[in-house]
Amino acid sequence: MIRLLPPVHWPSVRGRARADAGPLTLAALVVAAVTVLAGSVPVLLTSTADQAVRQAVRAAGGQAEIQVRADWEYDDGAHGGRVRNPRSAESLDDLRDRALDQLGALRDQMSPPIEFAGGPYLKIVNGDEPRSFRLGYVAGTSEPAVTWVSGAAPRASSEHPNAEVAYTGDPWPVQAGISETAAARLGVGPGDRLQTEDAKGNPCDVRVSGVFRPVNRTDLAWQVAPWLLDPQSGADGPGITRFGGLLDAQSLPDARLAFNPDEVSRTVRFRPDAEVLTLDSAQRIAAAVVRLKATSGSSASHEGAAQWSTQLDQVLRDVRERVDAARAQASVLLSAVMLVAVLILLLAAQLLAGRRAAALTVARQRGTSIVALGTELLLESVLLTVAATAVGALIAWAAAGGVAWGWLLPAGVCAVLAGPGFGMVTAHRATRDKRNPANRSARRWAERTAALRRLTAELAVLAAAAIALTVLHQRGASPSAGGTVLLPASAPALGALTGALLLLRLLPVTTGLALRQALRSTMPLAVFGASRAASAARRVLPVLALVASAALATFALTLSSTIGAGLADGAWRSVGADARIDLPDQPATTTTALINRIAAAPGVRHAVAAQVTTATSVIVGGASRQVRLIAVDSAAYRELLAGAARTPLPALPAAAPGGPVPVLVHSPEGTLRAGDSLDLRTEGAPEATLTAVATTDAIGDTDDTVLADAAALTAAGVPVVPNTIWVTGSGAAAAAKAAVGATVVARTDVLRERREAPLVAGLIRLAWASTVTLLALGLLGFALDAAAGAPERWQTLSRLRTLGLRTREARRVAAGELLPLALVAALGGPALGVLLAVLTLGPLGLRLLTAQPGNPVLVLPWVGLVVVVAAFLVMVVAVVRVEAAVRRRNRLSEVLRVGGA
Repeated sequence: MIRLLPPVHWPSVRGRARADAGPLTLAALVVAAVTVLAGSVPVLLTSTADQAVRQAVRAAGGQAEIQVRADWEYDDGAHGGRVRNPRSAESLDDLRDRALDQLGALRDQMSPPIEFAGGPYLKIVNGDEPRSFRLGYVAGTSEPAVTWVSGAAPRASSEHPNAEVAYTGDPWPVQAGISETAAARLGVGPGDRLQTEDAKGNPCDVRVSGVFRPVNRTDLAWQVAPWLLDPQSGADGPGITRFGGLLDAQSLPDARLAFNPDEVSRTVRFRPDAEVLTLDSAQRIAAAVVRLKATSGSSASHEGAAQWSTQLDQVLRDVRERVDAARAQASVLLSAVMLVAVLILLLAAQLLAGRRAAALTVARQRGTSIVALGTELLLESVLLTVAATAVGALIAWAAAGGVAWGWLLPAGVCAVLAGPGFGMVTAHRATRDKRNPANRSARRWAERTAALRRLTAELAVLAAAAIALTVLHQRGASPSAGGTVLLPASAPALGALTGALLLLRLLPVTTGLALRQALRSTMPLAVFGASRAASAARRVLPVLALVASAALATFALTLSSTIGAGLADGAWRSVGADARIDLPDQPATTTTALINRIAAAPGVRHAVAAQVTTATSVIVGGASRQVRLIAVDSAAYRELLAGAARTPLPALPAAAPGGPVPVLVHSPEGTLRAGDSLDLRTEGAPEATLTAVATTDAIGDTDDTVLADAAALTAAGVPVVPNTIWVTGSGAAAAAKAAVGATVVARTDVLRERREAPLVAGLIRLAWASTVTLLALGLLGFALDAAAGAPERWQTLSRLRTLGLRTREARRVAAGELLPLALVAALGGPALGVLLAVLTLGPLGLRLLTAQPGNPVLVLPWVGLVVVVAAFLVMVVAVVRVEAAVRRRNRLSEVLRVGGA
């Protein structure tokens, strides 16, 4: 029978494991810790992505709705008029059923559909303030329950259900109910007729049947038309308050007759159920809706074909971009941890092989083959790695509910193969017959061959880093960009390894210069320390492990601090100040009094009122564009920005009488430029000409924005009604709450909400966990390297002590040997980490998480850098003291014995 594997000498396996229990335990702890981090993070990221999708759908509100629209059936009568259709509500039910059939299995991911039929924009002609009115019919599985406080539910306006009405004639009467709030503000009651007219000035006959109170204000049906319950300010334009009239199945047919056939909508709205959504299901819904939109009926069709429309696909596309950015950044951090973990495992395996050199040599001399030794060492490493991975996987499973096994391969493979590899090489070198050649040229040839091999490996690492960095800058590290994600995501890790190799080349030169300077001095301690440091500087793995760990820990800290600063800047851009007050419709005198009261509040530096119109039409170059128009006292606004240390606002020149109004513009896509002429057209005001005198980022977020001085705009005939107050100062949020009836948005609240968002909070926690892990691995690598050189170092120092070297001086010599490695990690590592952050943070798409129009400005974590630098320097002192305490009682006979420790 042929033996496939060499025999295993179990006593040797057990004996080596017991003798080296310490290093083996450290290696197992490294494997377990890396398994917990790398195994749980991708799984947690998947669940976090699902949470992000749910949060985005909730925050999107109406934008996440899927709307199905269809024209009403023809209502032409036999006598040239229009026939009243009493089954109009059933027609909406039919559209709902057809839409559900088209959704198919996706209906389970949706909340119950809401039917809606809305009338056109009407103007309430009596009263001083601008007011609008809309009729609306809403229904879920049934019409929402209401209590009639006075009057009754709307009834049909004709006793004949199928009455035919001429196209010309008096307005057809429509009965509608109004809410208590609307009735109180309008001063109407049951039986009253509202004085309304349509957009063309034609009078309409809307009669109040009763005043109602909703039984359940949280009913989903009311979310489609909240103005049916409470008047909505600004719903139909700045300063215009919309009031609503509730229709039911009896009065809906009359509403159709009261207006033109295409003026009453017929829609069914679906909203994804955020509680059951996941990233995958949301993507399926978006893909299905896109197909439905592509195959839906034309808007010019009058055959009742369903027309699908939604912005859900855009909402999900945005959240998918954020998820991809978070995954890319998480991959970068995990790749960094993996690289350092592999280097530490290699260093531990090298230390273990050095400790076992004598035992392995004896085993070889007694006839054990290299293959047999490798098998025994492999068996030991497999058992150790499997046990450590199992423990780490169990912890990861308990924490995340799953394990990402693919991320465990690098550390697992290294843990399995590094120990046997170094052990076999050590045993082979100790017992090989080949000796160094006596011929000088042969020795030189061997040295050049070894140097060429090392250079080839270093060039390969450099090429890999260059390729990864190029791919990262060309298409980023997002999974949606196509191709492998690991290559661009590993760019910082490969860059750190390349920088460590460069410092490894410079370290022997530096220590050699220090040794030559020490030899010229009269300080023997300096000579001893420099000579030991020059000897230790040629060890490859310690330099690579420590520099890479310090650099990547700095990179992770910089990533976290940059995200934090970007979130703060993004919150400021969204709010515009420390607090923003969105005012209801109110007289200008009331607004002025409110500003004065807020400005006088304690802790308030500035309070500036402005009119902000989010969708204003301007004509630029013959084309109409929608811009955000800000009318504000430009001098006060400039002072506000200067006091908050924000981007300075250029000064606006004075407007010439009768000339164009000078404005500042901001356009992310460059559609608005300095020198452009803009024609502003607003309802109820003459056309005004604006001239862009400069561009600025001070007023910009993500939309095209135009800033004009309020006085200049008023002089041009455009009325300015402040609807926003920006407040800065430590007491801004508290002072803003004094604005009764207004909406207050505090910058701290926005910042806290964004920091607590699933993706952002998870990434920041991962960055800190990676920092701690990388720094701990670096310090462990320093301790391992010190332990590897401790026997030889303290043997030399102990012998020097027999010649008169004092204990304190011996510690200084030991510290001098360890100090160069600590300095290169403490100084070179952070500098390299900052350089990597400068080169790689831009393509990682941090702006998608910080809600900024551009990439956030790099922010250095000064406190964290000090901690990284101090940690390695303190480690030198700690190692020297521990080693001195351990070897304090060494006997003279042991010190002087050849080969003694």
